[in-house]
Amino acid sequence: MITLTEGAEKQVSKLLENRGKVSKGIRIGVTTKGCSGLSYSLEFVDDIQNSDEKVSFRDFTLFIDPKATFFLIGTQIDYVEDELQSGFKFSNPNEKGRCGCGESFHI
Repeated sequence: MITLTEGAEKQVSKLLENRGKVSKGIRIGVTTKGCSGLSYSLEFVDDIQNSDEKVSFRDFTLFIDPKATFFLIGTQIDYVEDELQSGFKFSNPNEKGRCGCGESFHI
């Protein structure tokens, strides 16, 4: 369903470790936002929702909001750093387009 590169796995593990509070994992979802209509969301998981899809990695669990499953099938998440910015990069084969700033997408 969703894959993470080694860099993304390391960054998620680092975020969870540095949070200062024990977390169950990270939840990924899709929200209505931006000029193209949809945006990815990531949040710490403190309370597990039984309806979430779960993908286990070595150090954590990725929880997928059931409302976002359709939008995320086949997505690969990477973590990239360059001189000016760093962040998670989503490569989603379902995307039909992105806004100019890259903050939102449409299917």
